[in-house]
Amino acid sequence: MQLHGWGRYPRSNSDLLEPPSQESVLEIFSNEKISGPMIVRGGGRSYGDSSLATTVLSSRFLDSFLEIDPTNGVIRCGAGVTMESLLRVVIPHGFFVPVLPGTKYVSVGGAIAADIHGKNHHRDGSFCDHIERFSLLLASGEILECGAEKNSNAFHATCGGMGLTGVILEATLKLEKVPSVSIKRQSTAVANLEECMELIEDNENSKHSVAWVDCLAQGEELGRSVLHLAEYSEVGSQDFKTRMGPSVPFSSPAFLLNKYTTRLFNNSLYSLRKRSISTKIVNYDAYFFPLDNIRNWNRLYGRKGFIQYQLVLPSDSARSGLKEVLKLVSDSGRGSFISVLKKFGEANQNLLSFPTAGYTLTLDFKQEASVFPLLQKLDEIVLAHNGKLYLAKDSRMSEDVFKASYDSWENFLEIKNELDPQCRFASLQSNRLGLT
Repeated sequence: MQLHGWGRYPRSNSDLLEPPSQESVLEIFSNEKISGPMIVRGGGRSYGDSSLATTVLSSRFLDSFLEIDPTNGVIRCGAGVTMESLLRVVIPHGFFVPVLPGTKYVSVGGAIAADIHGKNHHRDGSFCDHIERFSLLLASGEILECGAEKNSNAFHATCGGMGLTGVILEATLKLEKVPSVSIKRQSTAVANLEECMELIEDNENSKHSVAWVDCLAQGEELGRSVLHLAEYSEVGSQDFKTRMGPSVPFSSPAFLLNKYTTRLFNNSLYSLRKRSISTKIVNYDAYFFPLDNIRNWNRLYGRKGFIQYQLVLPSDSARSGLKEVLKLVSDSGRGSFISVLKKFGEANQNLLSFPTAGYTLTLDFKQEASVFPLLQKLDEIVLAHNGKLYLAKDSRMSEDVFKASYDSWENFLEIKNELDPQCRFASLQSNRLGLT
């Protein structure tokens, strides 16, 4: 069947296996039913081709909750459990997931494979920093119990390793105790990128921090933004919530998304927030997962899909580098209405994890032939400033760019070859990047 990531580009004709249980997964490997390379797919929310291959193994039925320890705030669950299901279970106990991505439909296994980050990386690190252990099924059929101290090489290669070391079967996650799951959000419109980054630095103790950036603004308004700072409200709801908004029923005509409609949207949004600083108590679902309320929003970019481009630049060159990026994008007129800026804290020990101390910017581009030269120019800026691109969002990075920016790729490959000597786990992305 034809599969694609959330960006709907590229697409792959794949054999999709959906084993109904962990025992069925083990049987696939014990009987050597798959001869060629394969990759595991969780919620399908990576944007590019990291979960695409000739054979794709779905983990969606590895969705059991195995154990919860309310006293110590620890939960053990299958790799196919989604963030939404996880929240449904832990919130009534007074806990919250310590790191959340921008969608609740990511699986636990996928969160580990991509070592996802949230709006609080500067305070709490990435998802895998809160993983106590996980079970990893190797191509040989052996199951490794992995943690920061036990089978640590496999642990640090698998966390952020995009599914290339084996199948994550289950994981144990340390939860966070919160006073409520209501969010106290302060939103402030700022005139340009310089002011936005200064405000982020001034509020570095804020629990959650994220800025929407108008990437079509120019001149003195380059990088004008709306910064959202947030904390858990001391008084508020302790109930699981989910929203069910409208759905985009079909792919929008691609011509509707252009620099004029994007500029109109960006101007309107900025004007709404410019009037004053606003502080509101909002539902956690609305704060962490704003786009989930529009089902199939990826169809807005048209039938050909879109490319999400997420970069990180280290602290010492982030300001100058981001100005170069935004000027190039603004001058091209190809900016999107979903552009996000966040601050990262220190990197962890995971070999292919994305976050490093600095700033990350996310941009969306409608997939069309004329956008690729722009992306190559952005690559050059990222490399010139010692930055890198996020593998979970990537769909077109070259092998040269990857190997120039990920310093530990050779160490990763050495561990992968030990765990998977026949290279049974491979994706379209890993082939493109020279990892398989």
